[in-house]
Amino acid sequence: MTTDRRTTFRDIKSELERRIARRQWPPGATIPGEEALAAEFGVARATVNRAVQELARSGLVERKRKSGTRVALYPVREARLSIPLVRKEIEAKGAVYAYSRLSRAVVAAPDFLRARLALPASAKVLHLRCLHLADRAPFQFEERWINLDAVPEARHEAFEEIGPNEWLVENAPFSRAEFAFRAARAGRDEAALLQVVEGEAVFVAERMTWLADKPITFVRMVHPPGHRMVTEI
Repeated sequence: MTTDRRTTFRDIKSELERRIARRQWPPGATIPGEEALAAEFGVARATVNRAVQELARSGLVERKRKSGTRVALYPVREARLSIPLVRKEIEAKGAVYAYSRLSRAVVAAPDFLRARLALPASAKVLHLRCLHLADRAPFQFEERWINLDAVPEARHEAFEEIGPNEWLVENAPFSRAEFAFRAARAGRDEAALLQVVEGEAVFVAERMTWLADKPITFVRMVHPPGHRMVTEI
C-alpha cells in the first residue's frame, strides 16, 4: 500500500482487516511480523505495533510471544457482548442439545436485507431456517442469511450436522457486530415450531456482523416465552 501522505496506524489496521476479510490470511494463519510489515508500509515498527494491538483488541488476531500473531480461529471482541454459541448456552443449563436444519437455499438477497447490509442488487445469499432444542423442547428458531461474497465457503456447507451459528464462529472472523432485542408476537410458522399459541409474545434477537466493510450475516433468533438472556460486564 502506497500513499502520498504519511501512513498512520489506522491506515495499516484497515489494510490488515481488508486482507483478513479477503482470506489472504485465513483463520489460524500467521501474519507477517512487525518488522516485515513496517518495511512494507514504510513506517516505524511502533506504528505497526499499535495497528496490530488494535486488531487484537477487536478479536481479529491473537498475539503470542513465541509463535507470532495469528488470525483468530474464534474471534471474540473485547466488548460487553460476544457471539454466543446456542449449543453451549443450552448445555450450560444442564440440558441435552439437539439441532435440526429446516431449509437451505441460495437466493437473491431480498430487498430488506440489501437495505440493512448495503448489498448490491446482484448479491446472492444463503438462506437458512433452523431449530435448536433443549431436552427435545424448542429453544430457538433461527432464520439466517449469509453473504456469499463475504463467506463463499458457506455455499458448499450443508449445515445438516452443525448449525450456521457454530460454523460461522469457527470460520468467519468479524470486526463489528450490531445487536437488537425486542418482544414480538409469534407468527403462524414460528408458533408451530416453538410449540406456542399464534400471537403469543416471544423474545426476538437480531444480529448483524461485518469484517471491515464487508457484511457477513444477518440472523433473526426467536425464543419461546420465558426466555432469559444473561450477559456480563
